[in-house]
Amino acid sequence: MSVVSQLVALVTGGASGLGRATAQRLVRQGARVVIMDLPNSHGAATAEEIGSNCCFAPTDVTKEKDVMNAIQLAREKFDRIRLVVNCAGIALARKTVNKDGPHTLEDFNKVMMVNTVGTFNVIRLCADDMVKDELPPGAGSNPDERGLIINVASVLGLDGQPGMAAYSASKAAVASMTLPIARDLSRNGIRVCTIAPGAFLTPMLTNNTPKEILDWYTKLIPYPKRFGDPDEFAQLVEAVVENPMLNGSVVRLDGALRVT
Repeated sequence: MSVVSQLVALVTGGASGLGRATAQRLVRQGARVVIMDLPNSHGAATAEEIGSNCCFAPTDVTKEKDVMNAIQLAREKFDRIRLVVNCAGIALARKTVNKDGPHTLEDFNKVMMVNTVGTFNVIRLCADDMVKDELPPGAGSNPDERGLIINVASVLGLDGQPGMAAYSASKAAVASMTLPIARDLSRNGIRVCTIAPGAFLTPMLTNNTPKEILDWYTKLIPYPKRFGDPDEFAQLVEAVVENPMLNGSVVRLDGALRVT
């Protein structure tokens, strides 16, 4: 029996993109999943499509009450959570100074609030829930493991580009807090890792990007010379779950892309 098949997971941003693909793969492998996404998202339809081992919790990740409600729903519907995958995020392209004036603090704060503060909010509340009760043997890939938290950064948090100050800062923060949080939670038997994806075929990338930019971006990827499929991200999530020594790491998933 695989480790994944024994887990109850929360997947933020699960209505689309990387989160949706992750929820789909986890359920296919036997896990039970709560999708967390905004009330006006396609979360309910996605959960219904995935099947009875998936449900939807309308959630703004920056709001403590919403996250606590999702944790409670997981307990009521399935069991206590043992895996969290933080895929929720937003992107904004604004130069520090442009023809309309300086980058607004409102826009900068919004990106930081969702991508960084929202991720940390989910981490702290879910980790607190994970440490409350005793777990039976085999809760994770280590015999005494209480849980695993996987965050999503970005190659743009490591190799910043023009117009991406807010997004790059928010994702760099997610990458940077991985190791200290992993060390904080090590005494509780909770692993923490972060995946830094490159260019993947998700609505965040494709919906607002002109074709000529997408074609140019593809040429920057050494091999394989294409955008990633969201299920390839989900495959790495599964691998992190199954590998007991992965902890405190930021793993690039980018086809050797370096956007410098």
